[in-house]
Amino acid sequence: MKNLAILLFVLLISSNFVSAQLPPSSVPDAELKRKEAEARILDFQQRVDNLTKELNSVDEKVNQAKAELEQIKAQYKDCRKEILSLVGATDADIDAFRQKVGVLEGKVRQMKGLSNDVLADRRNDVEALENELNQLRSNKIAVLPEFYDRIIGIGRDIKGLYREKKITTYTVGTWSENRDCLWNIAGKIEIYSDPLLWVKIWQNNTDQIKNPDIIHPGQVLTIPVKADKTPEELKAERRYWRNKRAAEEAEATAGEKQ
Repeated sequence: MKNLAILLFVLLISSNFVSAQLPPSSVPDAELKRKEAEARILDFQQRVDNLTKELNSVDEKVNQAKAELEQIKAQYKDCRKEILSLVGATDADIDAFRQKVGVLEGKVRQMKGLSNDVLADRRNDVEALENELNQLRSNKIAVLPEFYDRIIGIGRDIKGLYREKKITTYTVGTWSENRDCLWNIAGKIEIYSDPLLWVKIWQNNTDQIKNPDIIHPGQVLTIPVKADKTPEELKAERRYWRNKRAAEEAEATAGEKQ
């Protein structure tokens, strides 16, 4: 109401008042003469009017931008529906595919941190990654822009994981001269420096070694890359010790009967 009263007052001011010189802003309102006060009021009102016009213009532009944004959202939604229809997938299918791609990327990243020797020894794991990638490639979802470049990058990284396996061999010497047995061979510095890995040599030479307690001079054994025992090797080792204990117990029982 106060602003409205001021506006009405200004409109009633004569042209002489309008043409009055605007006083310096440093002069307090209480010290202004009538015409100076009227000029200041008119100036303030003009500023308010200009700011109101600017605000209205900004509001109009904001509303226009909002309308355009809603239109773009609608177009995007229609476009996405059409894309999903083309690949025969739902949003849930896309989410599941995205998760599979991320998991595969993590596996590849982990393999890239391995040494060349270990990669050569784990060629089967690399092939498994490639098979997993091929399954993803067979899905039409793979052609979507979100995944296309990622799939290509994963394929390139997997190809870079293949290593040729270096074949290291050891020729068995005699017990009297070399003290060669699988335990001692695995303990040699140039082999593993760890006799507990003897089972790896055994399991990689089962075509020559039927009984790991018996090896013959002149046998050329393949020495796999040093690594932790595989589940299959651990299983074979447990079976060996179990059979060995059973044989010792049977021998002891036979000795007691004699």
